[in-house]
Amino acid sequence: MEKKSKVATVYGYAVCLVAVITFIISIAALVNALIDLGDPLHAEREYGNAPSLASFENYKMDILKSPDKEASFIPDDETLRAMYEAARDEKILSVKHRTIRTTYANSILIVICVVLFITHWRWMRRLGRIESESQ
Repeated sequence: MEKKSKVATVYGYAVCLVAVITFIISIAALVNALIDLGDPLHAEREYGNAPSLASFENYKMDILKSPDKEASFIPDDETLRAMYEAARDEKILSVKHRTIRTTYANSILIVICVVLFITHWRWMRRLGRIESESQ
């Protein structure tokens, strides 16, 4: 009976520990997602040669000095403005989608962690009382 009790104790505390660690990681991811949602244009920038969307002037400079463009084609300001608006809108929608998805997933994970922790902690306390009464 004592070996079964030790296994149950180790299992219960292990689940509590994993729940706490997962809770902390999920809170950090949730905070990062909420910060990105507040300012989607400055959320983590894509790696590579993506032009800056901080302002139209930054976008224009990045496009004009880009090595990918053909030397014969230089878009006018109206075309560049339309390209900038489209790229900016796409970035905002993409970041909002990603942050909302992250927020939902981590919120669900936090609820699961809290439920697991509370149920296992209460179970461990009951198991401890039962063991102390039997001795």
